[in-house]
Amino acid sequence: MNREEVCARIEEIGIIPAVRVSSPEDAVFAAKAIHHSQIPIVEVTATVPRAIEVIAQLRREVPDLVVGAGTLLDVDTAWHCLDSGAQFLTSPGLVLDIVAFAKKHEVVVFPGALTPTEVSTAWNAGADFVKVFPCAQVGSENYIRALKAPFPDIRLIAAGGVTQHTAFDFILAGASALGIGVALIPSESVRHRNEEQIRELGRRFRKLVKEARSRRAQP
Repeated sequence: MNREEVCARIEEIGIIPAVRVSSPEDAVFAAKAIHHSQIPIVEVTATVPRAIEVIAQLRREVPDLVVGAGTLLDVDTAWHCLDSGAQFLTSPGLVLDIVAFAKKHEVVVFPGALTPTEVSTAWNAGADFVKVFPCAQVGSENYIRALKAPFPDIRLIAAGGVTQHTAFDFILAGASALGIGVALIPSESVRHRNEEQIRELGRRFRKLVKEARSRRAQP
């Protein structure tokens, strides 16, 4: 998939599951469970042991899964992730070197940002989306709504503390997508290899996104 196709997939699905676990085996299990839940996107965080190998394995074994690299803090790590097959790059904060690197290599990038200044700086630097992080701790959906007022054309991803109770409201407030971690991939489900629970959570979040988008489209 090219850059435009990856962006379109993210906008279509509206959910970016973040895999942040303690072993490569756990990460592969979680990513495949997400894929089976009909969410064809996953972000493997750089905090996962041997994350680069996990990304490469998933690209080989699940070719229709969009696999990205998250929690990137420097260009060197971004380069290794891209070389392993990562289809998007994301960071928890605004690292403009990573944005420039992604633009140079025609790969989707969405840096983290919090303040209006950071959001506009990220977008003007060429980010495909801007990940507002951490959302839940700074006003939740009301903060997204406040940012969308001056920045109606910036595609925002709400991340950090998104749950089943808040997902609908984040989308309704104007978020293009949601970054979701443990609320979608519980540690207990991974530890006990309970794929069914992850699939059920995926179904619930997909339904919430669909319903919120339908509500938002109403006049």
